[in-house]
Amino acid sequence: MRISARADYAVRAVLELAVQQGDCPVKAEAVATAQDIPYKFLEGILGDLRRGGVVESRRGGGGGFRLAREAWAITVADVIRAVDGPIVSVRGERPTGLSYTGTAQPLLPLWIALRANVRRILEGVTIADLAADALPDPVRELAAEPAAWENP
Repeated sequence: MRISARADYAVRAVLELAVQQGDCPVKAEAVATAQDIPYKFLEGILGDLRRGGVVESRRGGGGGFRLAREAWAITVADVIRAVDGPIVSVRGERPTGLSYTGTAQPLLPLWIALRANVRRILEGVTIADLAADALPDPVRELAAEPAAWENP
């Protein structure tokens, strides 16, 4: 599985909004600067996040972006889906839309299991968890495994 630059930037932008926003919306320029995200790229990402119901925007001098719901109600999966679509796909298709025959039949449950594991992690981590540096224990435990940090 690959996390696209778009998805990485989107999660970072939403996290920045969660941390920076008080009563006032946050300007896109401030998010771009704080996270070192190219501003033009961020504009498109914020548009996708707005259409996906993750952020909302206000125009004008006091305008900017803010989370559309509380940070505890937005998962990392919500953010990724808003900018990249389905979290796990095979050749651009959702695993449930695939079928295999013959010796390839065992691939379908493998792809489904992969999707279930990825979803379990990304749907189990909220923006509030990240903002508080409080990842859920199962995620911390996985990241603490030495093999997780190796590139085979």
